[in-house]
Amino acid sequence: MDSKIFKTLEYQKILNKLSHYAQTAIGQQTAQRLQPSDDLEHIKKLLKGTDEAYAADRLKGVPSFNGVVDITPAVKRARIGGTLSPQELLGIRTTVQAARRVQVYVASLHEENPVETLLYWSEQLSEQRGLENSIKGCIDENAEVLDSASTELSQIRRELRSGEVRIREKLDSMIRSSTVSKMLQDQLITIRGDRFVIPVKAEYRSYFGGIVHDQSGSGATLFIEPESIVAMNNKLRETRLREEREIEVILQKLTALVAEQADMLLYDVDVLGTLDFIFAKARLAREMKATLPLMNDRGYLKLKKGRHPLIPLEQVVPIDVELGNSYTSIIVTGPNTGGKTVTLKTIGLLSLMAMSGLFVPVEDESQLCVFDAIYADIGDEQSIEQNLSTFSSHMTNIISILKNMTPKSLVLLDEVGAGTDPAEGSALAVSILEHMHALGCRMVATTHYSELKAYAYERKGIINASMEFDVATLSPTYRLLVGVPGRSNAFAIAERLGLPGRILDYARGEVTEEDQRVEHMIASLEQNRLTAEQEREKAEQLRGEMEELRTRHQNELEKLEAQRERLLEKAADEARSLVDKARSEAEIIIADLRKLAQEEGASVKEHRLIAARKELDEAEPKQRKKSAVKRPAATRTRSIVAGDEVSVHSLNKKGHVVELSGSKEAVVQLGIMKMKVSLDDLELLQPAQTTTPRAQKSVTSIKRTRDDNVRNELDLRGANVEEALMEVDRFMDEAFLANLGQVHIIHGKGTGVLRTGIQEYLRKHKHVKSYRIGNYNEGGTGVTVAELE
Repeated sequence: MDSKIFKTLEYQKILNKLSHYAQTAIGQQTAQRLQPSDDLEHIKKLLKGTDEAYAADRLKGVPSFNGVVDITPAVKRARIGGTLSPQELLGIRTTVQAARRVQVYVASLHEENPVETLLYWSEQLSEQRGLENSIKGCIDENAEVLDSASTELSQIRRELRSGEVRIREKLDSMIRSSTVSKMLQDQLITIRGDRFVIPVKAEYRSYFGGIVHDQSGSGATLFIEPESIVAMNNKLRETRLREEREIEVILQKLTALVAEQADMLLYDVDVLGTLDFIFAKARLAREMKATLPLMNDRGYLKLKKGRHPLIPLEQVVPIDVELGNSYTSIIVTGPNTGGKTVTLKTIGLLSLMAMSGLFVPVEDESQLCVFDAIYADIGDEQSIEQNLSTFSSHMTNIISILKNMTPKSLVLLDEVGAGTDPAEGSALAVSILEHMHALGCRMVATTHYSELKAYAYERKGIINASMEFDVATLSPTYRLLVGVPGRSNAFAIAERLGLPGRILDYARGEVTEEDQRVEHMIASLEQNRLTAEQEREKAEQLRGEMEELRTRHQNELEKLEAQRERLLEKAADEARSLVDKARSEAEIIIADLRKLAQEEGASVKEHRLIAARKELDEAEPKQRKKSAVKRPAATRTRSIVAGDEVSVHSLNKKGHVVELSGSKEAVVQLGIMKMKVSLDDLELLQPAQTTTPRAQKSVTSIKRTRDDNVRNELDLRGANVEEALMEVDRFMDEAFLANLGQVHIIHGKGTGVLRTGIQEYLRKHKHVKSYRIGNYNEGGTGVTVAELE
């Protein structure tokens, strides 16, 4: 793409803003080199990365790239054998540390919200923990070589400190001497050229031996190294040279480690720059209040509330533009300073930004297209110098555009045909626009020529547009009105400014009938537009009211449902209260029965009292679930008669009909309780059977603990030995056929006769492997547990 378009559309200013948000020099360089792409898939990948970074910035903020420096020159020098300085090695260490921090940040972010693009880049960073630790063990935060960098360096620096102490002690005793102190300018020790000296008055030079290393500006003070410490200073100097050689060795070793990892370090720097650049795009999007655009390569562009990114948010007027669907070209008319040029630049600049992987300041669901090139001829429309030179410049640009444009290009023309005779200029403009439109490119052009309004009105695929002008205030509103050509408004403005009516009437008479029809047509279109906008605003208001009404009705429905649930819960609570009252009364009756049994020797089995209490507990209504499914009405094949086994739906219990009470109720035996129940609440389970009294007694006196499926438990409490053995024989056959490995036979504790008879039977049974008394938690001596083969 021609770089000239970047200057015309001020693309570089966007890159400058982008680089401002980069934290590293590498990221800033990447931002400054950003170029639009014409590859749709590549652009989508760039936008995906920006979108992930934008979400990360919103959730956790951007990661810190503090410590990342451009280590490329240092690494390249290490690779060719140069020795790196402590500052360069420290920069490599901080860069490696920053890379690890960024990796941890992205990995943590990916666990909460998948960020595939950011994760891909962070995983490209190499692990340089060994190099980092090596540098950290030798170089401190101030880029100084540590004593611990090597044993030899540690020994040398101890000697240095010891030598300095001895020299200072020697000089200190000297300057305290009354003889020497009067020769000194100040009683202090200083250093000149790495050698310890003392300040001596110039007049005592001949009385004071040693070497002069410096003098003051006035010449009154000489800095002399006394002869007595020359040898000590020489030795200290030799030790410093040894220190420098040892530091050089240490730096060479560290440089060699850097050289081994040179390729990966250089790649790491590029990756860090890329990640910093991606997060800079996210920060720019947040600053511009930009959104993710939908991209296509079919020449379709739709901006919803598009804003020019370089105009302050409080000043910019958003525009709505659609191009490439019903029409491929737009002719924009309107007065000067009405915003035509800003509209062109907004369309072009937002397209460049989207093709660069940047968010654009538009509303959601806006679409932008991938163009192979964007061409623009935008001059200074505010200039009053419309001469041949300006016209020539415009023609040169347009000729260049005509040579290079393709059907996949976007062309932006400002004041096409301007700068020459109006008649020739308008004819030339129509010809140029017709050629470009026939080629099939996407085009937006601005003009003052009324002839172009008629051309756009008559030509399929081209639509008129205008910049709105408020005649009442004589000022533009900067709103783009697509579908409505602009009016000149010259007469209206002149009239408002006070031009005499006689002159205005004469001017109107000079306007041709065709021009007047065009103006009337435009006025009619504008009136229709205003009416449509008012209707749309009313429709929006009604829609808002309907939404509010729907929300209110939904809330009322939820309140009614909640109230219904509370009433049902209240009813259940009242039912439980009634059952609690009945339970209390039943407990009193059971206590009386126990007392009566003790007094009269009646046989009231304890387990039956427990079972009766359990049935009463189960009669308590359960908490109703909100998602409960409505129970279907009971169906019966015949009428219920006495003796039938039935299910009572309201109590969820099974029982036997004792007798019918009228045509709508029946007396039902529920354990030890009898109660009247409505026939509608009963479901027939098993018809009554005609049996002999003995057989009937046998059936009703034994309660088997199985329903439709074979269970591993048989309850024989209350049966005699003969009846019990018959049931045990049947139960053991069923258990064997069902492949049960273990069964429990409940016989109760009592006198032990029933237990003995059952265990004797089990001892001889061919399918019983072994048997035992139940454990404490199984019922103790009241239960026999049999193991089956």
